[in-house]
Amino acid sequence: MSLPELGFQIVYGRLAWGIVLLALLVSLIPAGWRPGRRVLGAMAAVVALLMALPGSLSPAHGLGLAFQYPSGLLVGCCLLGLHAHWRKEPVPAPLPVLMPVSLAAPLAIAGAALYLDAMGLLAQGYYYAAFGPVGAPLLALLGVVACTLAIARGQGRGRARGQLIVLLGALLLYTLLRLPTGNLWDAILDPLLWGWAVVALVRHGIHRRVRVQRRGEADPGLAPELQPTDLQPLFAAGGIEHLSSSKEQVSGKQ
Repeated sequence: MSLPELGFQIVYGRLAWGIVLLALLVSLIPAGWRPGRRVLGAMAAVVALLMALPGSLSPAHGLGLAFQYPSGLLVGCCLLGLHAHWRKEPVPAPLPVLMPVSLAAPLAIAGAALYLDAMGLLAQGYYYAAFGPVGAPLLALLGVVACTLAIARGQGRGRARGQLIVLLGALLLYTLLRLPTGNLWDAILDPLLWGWAVVALVRHGIHRRVRVQRRGEADPGLAPELQPTDLQPLFAAGGIEHLSSSKEQVSGKQ
């Protein structure tokens, strides 16, 4: 088991929590008002000054006590959102929509498995296995190679390519510096990121259901469900006689 240097952890914690806090503040800005680059720069400067405060005066101290260190993947996803705001690209609001289903689903499943394991319902030692001296680094190295090949071959466009770059950065951070904790799981997952993934999945599911309902209402070719009131014309004047005569004809042929 190889742990990161304490000095690197302290620097990483303050820098990472500063990025996460800035992304959270930007996501709270109303969608109709897009801040300019000067405003974003001023917000970044204020957050950086707060994180640089000594000891417990820094917000990173309290955030670290509550949530430990943010994963490299969470920091990278926050950087993607901040980069989109900086370039004034269209950014969905709120922030959880930025995470696609292809990333949110495996993170939500992996986080659920880790929490079930930590509570003793699975008891397989998944989290502690990521401290392994051979298996975890080898798996991270394979992930680095896979992400590099995918990016080099041009797989994924737009946000999908950004997600690959972010995942590659998180794996490299673990491979080269063992940040944030020396555990492979902590490099790609943390409680905040897991909650973000779950919220993103719920929002995607709600939006999908709404789209399907609207498509059904807008398409006149869809056959409506049979209602009891649709049977009323059948029993109107002449309807019963018509059924009776049809039945007699069928009986006569037999």
